Amino acid sequence: MSLDARFALDYGDFALDVCLQLPASGVSVLFGPSGSGKSSLLRCIAGLEPAARGRLSFNQQCWQDDANNCLVPLHQRQIGMVFQEPSLFAHLDVAANLCYGWQRTPPAQRRVGWQQVIDLLGIGHLLARRPDRLSGGERQRVAIARALLASPQLLLLDEPLAALDFARKQEILPYLENLPHELDIPLVYVTHAFEEVVRLADHLVLLQQGRVVAQGAPSQVLSRFDLPPEFADEIGVVLQTQVTEVDAHYQLATLQAPGVTLQVPASGLLPGQARRVRIHARDVSLALHDHPDSSILNRLPAVVLATSPAEHPAHALVRLDAGGSEIVARITRRSHDLLQLAPGMAVWVQIKSVVLV
Repeated sequence: MSLDARFALDYGDFALDVCLQLPASGVSVLFGPSGSGKSSLLRCIAGLEPAARGRLSFNQQCWQDDANNCLVPLHQRQIGMVFQEPSLFAHLDVAANLCYGWQRTPPAQRRVGWQQVIDLLGIGHLLARRPDRLSGGERQRVAIARALLASPQLLLLDEPLAALDFARKQEILPYLENLPHELDIPLVYVTHAFEEVVRLADHLVLLQQGRVVAQGAPSQVLSRFDLPPEFADEIGVVLQTQVTEVDAHYQLATLQAPGVTLQVPASGLLPGQARRVRIHARDVSLALHDHPDSSILNRLPAVVLATSPAEHPAHALVRLDAGGSEIVARITRRSHDLLQLAPGMAVWVQIKSVVLV
């Protein structure tokens, strides 16, 4: 079960030409610089770009196939959409705004419960308020709830946190993380913020100048050595970990991944919580021996899998196996040669705790 898309769209000064397959579960994130085609692709999926040519199917339902004269209009695709601006009805309170989405779906076709969505997004105390009495994060949560109450088969989100400050983003991200686990509705999510990629993406699509340059599980995509220069600074891995302990005195949490134990700033983490951790290649250093007298808390034995020149001529990339978890390091070519790194060599990976969030 998947979303299969092939689109061509020519704006004159910009052309979109993509072919991709997204899983029909979890969160698929479209990531790339401004002007890469993220929002245009999302609009094509929604059926909002009449000039787009190609084909689109979702769970074996044909939504568009120009070769066979198939074109299902937006209102028949059962798609929910959330944009940067919540676009709530200013003259209605929150409950009435939610009713707009709820009443669009006949009772027999409702797959999402009213109270379920209100509890999931934590908006029960907001129902009597008007939009002008809500914070930016609260308005966006109401907009998401309204879209979900239409019982969509697919939820599309176009940079829903872009207009929010850091505090409001931190407020809403946990709700977005929980959506795929609580509701059987896949999300396609557009962003240019890498924190949102790490926190949300189950499937990652990198877009550059209207083309898909890589797609797959985030850790597989981001650890590739052949990423275009626009994405070279993002090389690293994303590990799925679990919090096993919190040191209240030093405010450090211990995280466990296959073969890897990490210490990170606690930042409200609790034992038993699942946590994704991004290890950026530039934050990893290598040594031939363990250095327990170092200030670096995360020191892991590893084996070199491969080395490669990096995009910058002074740098080298090293792929490592740390007890079953893959880690990528970006070091200088001089360090690479001084350590005489080669596949199969045993080394120690060093990662500062303060860079892991």
